[in-house]
Amino acid sequence: MSENINTQTPPSGGQGAHVCLTPALLPLFNVEDYIVVVIDIFRATSSICYGIENGAEAIIPVSQVEECAAYREKGLDYLLAAERDGSVVEGFDFGNSPFSYTKEKVAGKTIVLTTTNGTHALHLSRSAKKIAIGSFLNLTALSNWLNTQNENVLLVCAGWKNNFNLEDTLFAGAVIEQLKDKGFVLDDAAIAANDLFQVGKSDINEYLKKTSHGERLKKLGIEKDIEFCLQVDLTTAIPVLEGEKLVKLAV
Repeated sequence: MSENINTQTPPSGGQGAHVCLTPALLPLFNVEDYIVVVIDIFRATSSICYGIENGAEAIIPVSQVEECAAYREKGLDYLLAAERDGSVVEGFDFGNSPFSYTKEKVAGKTIVLTTTNGTHALHLSRSAKKIAIGSFLNLTALSNWLNTQNENVLLVCAGWKNNFNLEDTLFAGAVIEQLKDKGFVLDDAAIAANDLFQVGKSDINEYLKKTSHGERLKKLGIEKDIEFCLQVDLTTAIPVLEGEKLVKLAV
Protein backbone atom coordinates (compact mmCIF):
# COMPACT_ATOMS: atom_id res chain seq x y z
CA MET A 1 0.00 0.00 0.00
CA SER A 2 1.22 3.48 -0.78
CA GLU A 3 2.20 5.60 2.20
CA ASN A 4 0.37 8.57 0.68
CA ILE A 5 -3.14 8.10 1.98
CA ASN A 6 -5.71 10.61 0.76
CA THR A 7 -7.18 11.78 4.04
CA GLN A 8 -10.58 13.39 4.30
CA THR A 9 -10.53 16.97 5.51
CA PRO A 10 -13.41 19.14 6.69
CA PRO A 11 -15.04 21.40 4.08
CA SER A 12 -13.65 24.90 3.63
CA GLY A 13 -17.11 26.44 3.25
CA GLY A 14 -18.52 25.50 6.66
CA GLN A 15 -18.47 23.03 9.51
CA GLY A 16 -18.35 19.38 8.61
CA ALA A 17 -20.40 16.66 10.28
CA HIS A 18 -18.80 13.42 9.16
CA VAL A 19 -19.13 9.76 10.12
CA CYS A 20 -16.37 7.18 10.36
CA LEU A 21 -18.17 3.86 10.00
CA THR A 22 -15.42 1.78 11.64
CA PRO A 23 -12.11 2.51 13.40
CA ALA A 24 -10.36 0.81 10.48
CA LEU A 25 -11.26 3.89 8.40
CA LEU A 26 -9.85 6.45 10.85
CA PRO A 27 -6.55 6.79 8.93
CA LEU A 28 -8.63 8.31 6.12
CA PHE A 29 -9.52 11.31 8.31
CA ASN A 30 -7.44 14.18 9.64
CA VAL A 31 -8.68 13.49 13.16
CA GLU A 32 -6.91 16.55 14.57
CA ASP A 33 -9.35 18.78 12.65
CA TYR A 34 -12.41 17.50 14.51
CA ILE A 35 -14.25 17.13 17.75
CA VAL A 36 -14.57 13.34 17.81
CA VAL A 37 -17.58 11.59 19.31
CA VAL A 38 -16.83 7.96 20.14
CA ILE A 39 -19.84 5.64 19.81
CA ASP A 40 -20.14 2.10 21.17
CA ILE A 41 -23.84 1.67 21.89
CA PHE A 42 -23.67 -1.98 23.03
CA ARG A 43 -22.35 -1.19 25.64
CA ALA A 44 -19.23 0.81 26.47
CA THR A 45 -20.26 4.38 25.68
CA SER A 46 -23.74 3.84 27.11
CA SER A 47 -22.22 2.64 30.38
CA ILE A 48 -19.69 5.50 30.43
CA CYS A 49 -22.48 8.07 30.02
CA TYR A 50 -24.53 6.39 32.74
CA GLY A 51 -21.58 6.14 35.10
CA ILE A 52 -20.59 9.78 34.70
CA GLU A 53 -24.24 10.80 35.16
CA ASN A 54 -24.31 8.77 38.38
CA GLY A 55 -21.37 10.59 39.90
CA ALA A 56 -18.31 8.61 38.88
CA GLU A 57 -15.40 10.96 39.45
CA ALA A 58 -13.63 9.76 36.31
CA ILE A 59 -13.33 6.82 33.94
CA ILE A 60 -9.87 5.97 32.64
CA PRO A 61 -10.07 4.15 29.27
CA VAL A 62 -7.19 1.78 28.50
CA SER A 63 -6.60 -0.43 25.48
CA GLN A 64 -5.44 -3.68 27.04
CA VAL A 65 -6.57 -5.91 29.88
CA GLU A 66 -3.00 -5.86 31.21
CA GLU A 67 -3.04 -2.05 31.42
CA CYS A 68 -6.26 -2.22 33.40
CA ALA A 69 -4.86 -4.85 35.77
CA ALA A 70 -1.74 -2.74 36.35
CA TYR A 71 -3.84 -0.12 38.15
CA ARG A 72 -4.37 -2.65 40.94
CA GLU A 73 -0.72 -2.18 41.85
CA LYS A 74 -1.02 1.60 42.20
CA GLY A 75 -2.51 1.22 45.65
CA LEU A 76 -5.43 3.57 45.02
CA ASP A 77 -9.11 2.85 45.30
CA TYR A 78 -9.82 2.20 41.61
CA LEU A 79 -12.66 0.07 40.31
CA LEU A 80 -11.35 -2.13 37.50
CA ALA A 81 -13.67 -2.92 34.61
CA ALA A 82 -12.66 -5.26 31.79
CA GLU A 83 -14.79 -6.77 29.01
CA ARG A 84 -13.86 -8.97 26.10
CA ASP A 85 -16.31 -10.50 23.61
CA GLY A 86 -19.25 -9.41 25.76
CA SER A 87 -18.13 -11.05 29.00
CA VAL A 88 -16.47 -9.76 32.16
CA VAL A 89 -12.79 -10.70 32.26
CA GLU A 90 -12.13 -12.97 35.21
CA GLY A 91 -10.63 -11.23 38.23
CA PHE A 92 -12.07 -7.77 37.53
CA ASP A 93 -14.74 -5.86 39.43
CA PHE A 94 -17.15 -5.73 36.49
CA GLY A 95 -17.36 -5.32 32.72
CA ASN A 96 -19.33 -2.82 30.67
CA SER A 97 -22.92 -3.57 31.61
CA PRO A 98 -24.73 -0.31 32.40
CA PHE A 99 -26.21 -1.98 35.48
CA SER A 100 -22.71 -1.98 36.99
CA TYR A 101 -22.56 1.82 36.75
CA THR A 102 -25.32 2.73 39.20
CA LYS A 103 -24.97 5.58 41.69
CA GLU A 104 -24.55 3.11 44.56
CA LYS A 105 -21.56 1.46 42.89
CA VAL A 106 -19.70 4.30 41.16
CA ALA A 107 -20.45 7.64 42.87
CA GLY A 108 -17.17 9.30 43.81
CA LYS A 109 -15.13 6.46 42.30
CA THR A 110 -12.54 6.34 39.52
CA ILE A 111 -13.03 3.42 37.13
CA VAL A 112 -10.39 1.96 34.85
CA LEU A 113 -12.08 0.48 31.79
CA THR A 114 -11.06 -1.66 28.85
CA THR A 115 -13.51 -3.06 26.29
CA THR A 116 -13.39 -4.94 23.01
CA ASN A 117 -14.37 -2.02 20.77
CA GLY A 118 -15.11 1.28 22.48
CA THR A 119 -11.79 1.95 24.21
CA HIS A 120 -9.99 0.83 21.04
CA ALA A 121 -11.82 3.50 18.98
CA LEU A 122 -11.13 6.11 21.63
CA HIS A 123 -7.40 5.50 21.69
CA LEU A 124 -7.20 5.73 17.90
CA SER A 125 -8.91 9.15 18.14
CA ARG A 126 -6.55 10.73 20.68
CA SER A 127 -5.19 13.39 18.30
CA ALA A 128 -8.66 15.00 18.01
CA LYS A 129 -9.32 18.57 19.16
CA LYS A 130 -11.59 17.08 21.79
CA ILE A 131 -13.12 13.65 22.44
CA ALA A 132 -16.67 13.26 23.70
CA ILE A 133 -18.69 10.14 24.41
CA GLY A 134 -22.06 9.55 22.77
CA SER A 135 -24.98 7.21 23.39
CA PHE A 136 -28.74 7.24 23.05
CA LEU A 137 -28.78 8.02 26.77
CA ASN A 138 -27.33 11.52 26.17
CA LEU A 139 -28.37 12.05 22.54
CA THR A 140 -30.04 15.46 22.82
CA ALA A 141 -27.59 16.94 25.34
CA LEU A 142 -24.67 15.84 23.16
CA SER A 143 -26.22 17.12 19.92
CA ASN A 144 -27.12 20.49 21.47
CA TRP A 145 -23.55 20.88 22.73
CA LEU A 146 -22.06 20.00 19.34
CA ASN A 147 -24.29 22.65 17.76
CA THR A 148 -22.68 25.31 19.96
CA GLN A 149 -19.02 24.41 19.40
CA ASN A 150 -18.35 25.94 15.97
CA GLU A 151 -16.12 22.97 15.19
CA ASN A 152 -16.09 20.12 12.71
CA VAL A 153 -17.59 16.92 14.10
CA LEU A 154 -16.49 13.35 13.43
CA LEU A 155 -18.74 10.59 14.73
CA VAL A 156 -16.57 7.49 15.18
CA CYS A 157 -18.48 4.20 15.24
CA ALA A 158 -16.58 1.60 17.28
CA GLY A 159 -18.19 -1.23 15.34
CA TRP A 160 -17.28 -4.80 16.18
CA LYS A 161 -13.59 -5.69 15.93
CA ASN A 162 -13.10 -3.05 13.19
CA ASN A 163 -16.18 -4.17 11.25
CA PHE A 164 -19.26 -2.05 10.54
CA ASN A 165 -22.25 -2.46 12.83
CA LEU A 166 -25.83 -1.24 12.72
CA GLU A 167 -26.33 0.13 16.22
CA ASP A 168 -23.42 2.57 16.24
CA THR A 169 -24.21 3.79 12.72
CA LEU A 170 -27.89 4.28 13.53
CA PHE A 171 -26.92 6.40 16.53
CA ALA A 172 -24.57 8.44 14.35
CA GLY A 173 -27.56 9.02 12.08
CA ALA A 174 -29.61 10.18 15.07
CA VAL A 175 -26.98 12.82 15.86
CA ILE A 176 -26.85 13.87 12.20
CA GLU A 177 -30.64 14.27 12.36
CA GLN A 178 -30.10 17.01 14.96
CA LEU A 179 -27.17 18.65 13.14
CA LYS A 180 -28.14 18.53 9.48
CA ASP A 181 -30.31 21.65 9.52
CA LYS A 182 -27.75 23.69 11.49
CA GLY A 183 -25.41 24.47 8.61
CA PHE A 184 -23.18 21.41 8.86
CA VAL A 185 -21.84 19.95 5.61
CA LEU A 186 -22.38 16.18 5.56
CA ASP A 187 -20.20 13.53 3.97
CA ASP A 188 -21.67 10.46 2.27
CA ALA A 189 -21.30 8.30 5.38
CA ALA A 190 -23.24 10.88 7.42
CA ILE A 191 -26.00 10.93 4.80
CA ALA A 192 -26.12 7.12 4.78
CA ALA A 193 -26.21 6.96 8.60
CA ASN A 194 -29.06 9.45 8.67
CA ASP A 195 -30.94 7.48 6.01
CA LEU A 196 -30.53 4.38 8.22
CA PHE A 197 -31.90 6.33 11.16
CA GLN A 198 -34.98 7.28 9.11
CA VAL A 199 -35.64 3.57 8.53
CA GLY A 200 -35.28 2.57 12.18
CA LYS A 201 -36.36 5.61 14.20
CA SER A 202 -40.01 4.64 14.67
CA ASP A 203 -38.95 1.66 16.82
CA ILE A 204 -35.21 1.61 17.42
CA ASN A 205 -35.38 -1.36 19.77
CA GLU A 206 -37.26 -3.49 17.29
CA TYR A 207 -35.04 -2.43 14.38
CA LEU A 208 -31.83 -3.26 16.22
CA LYS A 209 -33.02 -6.72 17.27
CA LYS A 210 -31.51 -7.94 14.01
CA THR A 211 -27.97 -6.80 14.85
CA SER A 212 -25.18 -9.36 15.12
CA HIS A 213 -23.84 -7.80 18.33
CA GLY A 214 -27.32 -7.87 19.80
CA GLU A 215 -27.46 -11.59 19.03
CA ARG A 216 -24.10 -12.09 20.76
CA LEU A 217 -25.37 -10.34 23.87
CA LYS A 218 -28.62 -12.31 23.86
CA LYS A 219 -26.62 -15.54 23.90
CA LEU A 220 -24.97 -14.23 27.06
CA GLY A 221 -28.43 -13.68 28.56
CA ILE A 222 -28.18 -9.91 28.86
CA GLU A 223 -31.08 -8.67 26.75
CA LYS A 224 -31.87 -6.15 29.51
CA ASP A 225 -28.57 -4.41 28.76
CA ILE A 226 -29.68 -3.92 25.15
CA GLU A 227 -33.01 -2.42 26.16
CA PHE A 228 -31.30 -0.12 28.66
CA CYS A 229 -28.77 1.16 26.11
CA LEU A 230 -31.54 2.15 23.69
CA GLN A 231 -33.29 4.53 26.08
CA VAL A 232 -33.20 8.05 24.67
CA ASP A 233 -32.22 11.05 26.81
CA LEU A 234 -32.02 9.24 30.13
CA THR A 235 -28.99 11.40 31.00
CA THR A 236 -27.66 14.87 30.29
CA ALA A 237 -24.00 14.33 31.22
CA ILE A 238 -21.46 14.54 28.40
CA PRO A 239 -18.25 12.64 29.20
CA VAL A 240 -15.16 14.25 27.66
CA LEU A 241 -11.52 13.20 27.71
CA GLU A 242 -9.30 15.39 29.88
CA GLY A 243 -5.76 14.02 29.85
CA GLU A 244 -6.13 10.30 30.46
CA LYS A 245 -9.54 10.56 32.16
CA LEU A 246 -13.11 10.79 30.98
CA VAL A 247 -14.90 13.35 33.15
CA LYS A 248 -18.20 15.20 33.10
CA LEU A 249 -18.17 18.21 30.79
CA ALA A 250 -18.63 21.41 32.76
CA VAL A 251 -21.37 23.40 31.04
